[in-house]
Amino acid sequence: MPTEARKRAMRRLSIARGHLDSIVRMLEKDDVYCVDVLRQIKAVQGALSGAGDVVLRGHLETHVATAHERGDTTEIVEELMEALRYR
Repeated sequence: MPTEARKRAMRRLSIARGHLDSIVRMLEKDDVYCVDVLRQIKAVQGALSGAGDVVLRGHLETHVATAHERGDTTEIVEELMEALRYR
């Protein structure tokens, strides 16, 4: 993975971790408001999605774009299709 993509993904994951920690702290309180929890969950999902987008773009640019030259196009496509099934 390109260094810059790795840094961007790590930043987004750090943001997700912060939101997730916030959710855990919120749920430890008896008077937590459900909508506030839902907002934080959406923030985590957004940060994770953003990290996934960064990693996917890095993979496309680094591995998929050069698969034909290496002769492993079929393997790369199958691997990516399998990974995207779980997104």
